Amino acid sequence: MNRPLKVALLGCGTVGSAVLRALQEQADDLGARVGRAVEVAGVAVRRPDHHPDVPADLLTTDAHALVTREDVDLVVEVIGGIEPARSLMLAAFEAGKSVVSANKALLAEDGVALHAAAAKAGVDLYYEAAVAGAIPILRPLRESLVGDQLSRIVGIVNGTTNYILSRMAETGAGFGEALAEATELGYAEADPTADVDGFDAAAKAAILASLAFHTPVSAADVHREGISTVTATDVARAAEIGCTVKLLAICERVANGSPTHPGDSVAVRVHPAMIPTTHPLASVGGAFNAVFVEAEAAGQLMFYGQGAGGEPTASAVLGDLVAVARNRLAGAAGQGPSGYADLAVRPMAETPTRYHVSLDVADKPGVLAAVAQEFAQHGVSISTVRQTGRGDAATLVIVTHSAPDAALSATIAALREMAAVRGVTSVLRVEGLQ
Repeated sequence: MNRPLKVALLGCGTVGSAVLRALQEQADDLGARVGRAVEVAGVAVRRPDHHPDVPADLLTTDAHALVTREDVDLVVEVIGGIEPARSLMLAAFEAGKSVVSANKALLAEDGVALHAAAAKAGVDLYYEAAVAGAIPILRPLRESLVGDQLSRIVGIVNGTTNYILSRMAETGAGFGEALAEATELGYAEADPTADVDGFDAAAKAAILASLAFHTPVSAADVHREGISTVTATDVARAAEIGCTVKLLAICERVANGSPTHPGDSVAVRVHPAMIPTTHPLASVGGAFNAVFVEAEAAGQLMFYGQGAGGEPTASAVLGDLVAVARNRLAGAAGQGPSGYADLAVRPMAETPTRYHVSLDVADKPGVLAAVAQEFAQHGVSISTVRQTGRGDAATLVIVTHSAPDAALSATIAALREMAAVRGVTSVLRVEGLQ
């Protein structure tokens, strides 16, 4: 009964190697925290010769055999992607093993089925490391705040895009220049598509929304826009009104009805937006992450820290590992997420948002009235308007009140066709303004 708990490690890249190192270097402390020694049973990799620092007797290319080994108690999956990760997780569950994962893409795509498989087997599926690296956010949503009513989560959950936008704000650089700097420093991958086009943030938003609103949400449900179209002018316009530009993952429970969603629904979106410099998220710079939570009883909470990297992510993995190991010794699985609310996911077209619009216009009488009329015809109320420049350099800067996103998009399309509007030079959503 006192034999060590055996851990199968799937993957030994940046995160996996950090997990392995911690398991070896902190073995005594981890054993004391769990109540039983924790040992690595094996490490599954594709190319064993690429891992000279790992003891040869631990390495294997047969991941399936490793996770189904009789002496293995727990599985840590840090290989990423959809397959073979999904098949290996399911095999682990069927063999009675709990799983700790950092796989945001898989959990955002197939989390419901994976949780069902884990529950059927009576084992755990924990994945704190899948969102915001070392920042403890998923367990607070699933446990600490489960007695509260959450209304909104707004997060900066991708370090690469936050670094790029921070540099654009600090130096006046364009997107391409800031991306090149991020790549050189190792913040951006050689192919940055998953980050700059918002795929990474969308997967994390789906996971956050699912836990916060007790509703199954997949990555396909998330409206997604990246930052590649954000210009230096956009960032400068934001500064002029006391704002900064961030790529935000926004998950909210929307109470006001719509023709297709008359009751409460969930809106989940990822896009760049202007936020006031007074908002706590505005000060999150560089490659850091932060998640801002609004709850009925707890009020406003913010979780901030390292959102990526081997050591920070390994910290979250080990936290989950200790939790599932304790559950294993207690002979029971922890409480999984609840999908009881099963709210509808509201499409972006019906989601209320606000726009900041810059128009290059003819400086002559009646232009402002005509522009305002176009907004009114689409049911969009204007919050503020100001003009900069004169003559050929005249610019109208308009901030709207909240309206369905489809109405705002239709307004922009109509403005592009107006003779008095020489160009729509900037369109960004606005968050956090009263």
